[in-house]
Amino acid sequence: MSTLPRKQAALLAALSLAVLSIAACSSDEKPAASAGRGGATELTVFAPQNANQDLQASDFTKLLSEKFKIDFKFQTTSFDAGPAAEKRQISLASGDYPDLYLLISWVDQFNRAELLKLSKQGVILPLNDLIAKYAPNIQKALETNPAYKALATAPDGKIYGLPQWNDCFHCSYQGKLWINSAWLKELGLSMPKTTEEMRAVLRAFKTKDPNGNGKADEIPLSSSTVDMVLPYFMNSFIYDPESSEATVPTLALNSGKVQFQPMQEKWREGLRYVASLYKEGLIDPGAFTQNRDALKAKGDNADEVIVGAATMLHPAILVTLGQKDGRDEDYNAVSPLTGPDGVAYTSYRPASTPGATFVLTNKAAEQDQIAAIKMLDYIFSDEGHLQGEFGKEGVNWKKPEKGDVALDKNLKPLFKVIPAAPDAPPSNTAWGALAQYNSTRAFREAQVQPTDIYEPEGYERRLFEATKLYEGKEPKEQIFPYWNLWLGTDVAGETATLQTNLQNYVTQSNLEFVTGKKNIDSDQDWTAYLEGLNGLGLQRYLQIQQQAYDAQ
Repeated sequence: MSTLPRKQAALLAALSLAVLSIAACSSDEKPAASAGRGGATELTVFAPQNANQDLQASDFTKLLSEKFKIDFKFQTTSFDAGPAAEKRQISLASGDYPDLYLLISWVDQFNRAELLKLSKQGVILPLNDLIAKYAPNIQKALETNPAYKALATAPDGKIYGLPQWNDCFHCSYQGKLWINSAWLKELGLSMPKTTEEMRAVLRAFKTKDPNGNGKADEIPLSSSTVDMVLPYFMNSFIYDPESSEATVPTLALNSGKVQFQPMQEKWREGLRYVASLYKEGLIDPGAFTQNRDALKAKGDNADEVIVGAATMLHPAILVTLGQKDGRDEDYNAVSPLTGPDGVAYTSYRPASTPGATFVLTNKAAEQDQIAAIKMLDYIFSDEGHLQGEFGKEGVNWKKPEKGDVALDKNLKPLFKVIPAAPDAPPSNTAWGALAQYNSTRAFREAQVQPTDIYEPEGYERRLFEATKLYEGKEPKEQIFPYWNLWLGTDVAGETATLQTNLQNYVTQSNLEFVTGKKNIDSDQDWTAYLEGLNGLGLQRYLQIQQQAYDAQ
């Protein structure tokens, strides 16, 4: 997944607020009925397209075109989050926006402030009536999944856009650590269960030559700016809801009161522990500055295996799968570590991100709106979902055969993905992530998977089984449900600015405490840090969040 750097996110948040009023200038335009080729509805669609895709020529596009009489006109962006978000904002600001925005949540999507303001200006359209009349599959999803309905429905009862629902079990627990079990075996060590056992393992990785080349070239622990070091370890001291996809910075609940975790004394203890690892040279200095490509270059080091462990969502982030030396099979997940006070939490995120990826604008004539919602309703069906995400039956996926086992062994198998040949050219049959609107756990976990987790096609089962080590370790009473909150347009801009400033400050301060630029043991440095938080408007930020939480 791609994520947006926080400073860039702040600039885009400001831009989005600025263009909302500009977009309203064109909201009085009445759309004329659009006609495409052969009487088909012409639908302009703004959508992200990856480097190996051609949405206009995709087989799934052709299927939808024939099935719903739609003449698609795509306006595409890349999967690069920053440029994609900027291009969408520019399209709104210019007034030359499409009939439909069809987005991917982890690339870019409309946030709730945009939905409320643009709907008030008449730029985007409510979907309630269209769903009720033309979309039985969507209606069923809303009725059978209360969490999805709550996510999609504004405080006034209107649905101004639909979010994707992608209930990826392993994605919901992002703060994982994967360790080189071959190194553990070589050194006669057990899988660490506590923070101090982890320290002992990392020391052994550094000093006892586990790769056996006679050189001190081992990196005990690494990571990247996407898959951060801190959340996994912090959860051994205090609940840290932060993860690579977190929206609200480290907020938690304490008996119904919103609490900012980075100002708690237990947070300081967590920083003290990680700082001690760093001081001993047990953490790769690049872990706090390198991107995923740089991390993978270390994991794929040609001469020797040099990385002992990494905090990351899954091991393919560190090492290319299917290597001849089998190194990719050596990394296994470590359960949440128990800290000095007996705490062993894990980060958690929900199945969907607040906002909307399917948004109809006032440029769409009535027949365009109907065609678009019928198209989405088809994607909500199993048939449409399979063809939309994976491609053609018999080419990209097939029906289960006798003896096949679903990812969740308790479920009846539904489909089996057909792996592409190693030398096959990129397929242009499906929309991929663009079609993940109804990826329930039941759907995702009904896919056929080998029972051997180290088979190339069994990677999803490997992640599924690993995630069971983390499932349920999140302290449910402390989880701040930011995804259920709709901030009013009167405070949305203020909140976005406060949140960005606070998160940037916390991120920078964490790094300074861990690397020793600031002394975590100095009361003077810690007090100055807390004063800095208050100087950035922390109390106002907490007040806004508390009011929103109480009003839900």
